Amino acid sequence: MSTGAAVPSDGHPDAGSTQGLHARVLDGLGTAIAGGRTPVGALLYIDDLAAEYGVSRSVIRECLRVLASMGLVESRRRVGTRICPREEWNVFDPQVIRWRLASDDRVGQLRSLTELRAAVEPEAAALAALRGRLDEGSGLVALAAQMWSAGMEGDLDTFLRLDVEFHRRVLAGSGNEMFLKLSSLVGEVLSGRHQYGLMPHHPDELALSLHADVAQAIQRREESLAREAMRRITVQALEEMASIWDETTGSLHPTN
Repeated sequence: MSTGAAVPSDGHPDAGSTQGLHARVLDGLGTAIAGGRTPVGALLYIDDLAAEYGVSRSVIRECLRVLASMGLVESRRRVGTRICPREEWNVFDPQVIRWRLASDDRVGQLRSLTELRAAVEPEAAALAALRGRLDEGSGLVALAAQMWSAGMEGDLDTFLRLDVEFHRRVLAGSGNEMFLKLSSLVGEVLSGRHQYGLMPHHPDELALSLHADVAQAIQRREESLAREAMRRITVQALEEMASIWDETTGSLHPTN
C-alpha cells in the first residue's frame, strides 16, 4: 500500500545520511498512519516499503520498530506488519501528536489536546501556588510581562515561545512529575495552532491579562485565584477552537 513517499532526487536508494533517511521514512510512514491514509488493519511489507521509499530494508525495519514502540504497528511472523487500532497508539507521544497535527486528523487532535489542557492546567496552577518557590512565582510574573509586550507588538513568534515556556513552568511548578510530563503536549497544541493559522493575528488582551493573573496568584500563593485564572485561559482556548471546528463534520470552519 502506497504511503505517498518520494524517491530521493538523485535516484540512489540510500542517498544522504542514515539519520536523515530514517527521519524521512519515519515521518512519511507516521503521517500516513496517524492521518488515516494507511488505514487501521492494513498490512505493510518491508520489501514494498523499501522500494517505495528508495531505501534499504534495514532502514525500513528500524522505522517499523520505532512505530511499534509507539503502538502504531505490530509485526507478526509470516504475516507482515499490521496497522494497530487507534486505541493502542501512544497518543501522548509528541511525534504521534505532530503527525496527527500534520494530517487531516488535525481538528480531532487539537480538540483532544485542548480538552486535556482544560482538565489539567487549572489544577497545576493551583498546586504551583501551593508548592512553588517564591523565585518561580517571580519568574512567572516577569514572563507574563514579556508575553504582554510581545503580544502588543504583534511578535507572534516570540509570543509563542514565551507562551509555551509559561505553561511549562506552571506544570513544573505544580511539583507533580506527571503534570510536568504533559508540558510537551501543551507545547505541541500551542505550536500547532500557530503553525496552522488557528491563532488570532494578535493575542487577545484578555488572554494576556489572564496569564498575568495566573502568575501573580502563584507568586502570592493564592491557590483558588490561580486555578480560576488558568481555568478561564483554557475555557477561552476551547471557545476559540469551537469557533473554527465543525462538530458535525469534524472539519475546520474558514478563518477568513
